[in-house]
Amino acid sequence: MVKEEWRGLGNVQFLDKLKALSKSLGRWHKQYFGNIPEKIQKFEDKIKKVDDQVSNGVYDGTVEARRKALVRCCEVWYTRQDIHWKQMSRSRQAKEMDMNTRYFHNIAPARRRNNRIESLVINGMLVRNHARIKVSIRDFYRNLYHQEE
Repeated sequence: MVKEEWRGLGNVQFLDKLKALSKSLGRWHKQYFGNIPEKIQKFEDKIKKVDDQVSNGVYDGTVEARRKALVRCCEVWYTRQDIHWKQMSRSRQAKEMDMNTRYFHNIAPARRRNNRIESLVINGMLVRNHARIKVSIRDFYRNLYHQEE
């Protein structure tokens, strides 16, 4: 879709192409990802109808396969909804972060603490010495990616 839109704009200036492309992407997004809660509700309603059929005694392999497919689709839309809200929260935080340096200075050490390896099991033993952990990790990858003669 992006290739077709880009080529269809012809010899327009780059920035104008980007603006036009963003409008096309917006239309595409509305068409395929429009109202996520509404799509989730539709799938849940379909799943409920299948469950009602089963409870009324209509049951065969196709009903079970259809229900599994509907549940998978519903899970995909739940994941998309989670991603959407996560992205929205990050963009809000980024806007606020520019105005709030104290927030930024509190987040950076927290990320450092979360990303730090406090202990590691090496040859069946728990090691907490950071220098030894560093050497073990380096040796592991050196052995993993060594050149064969």
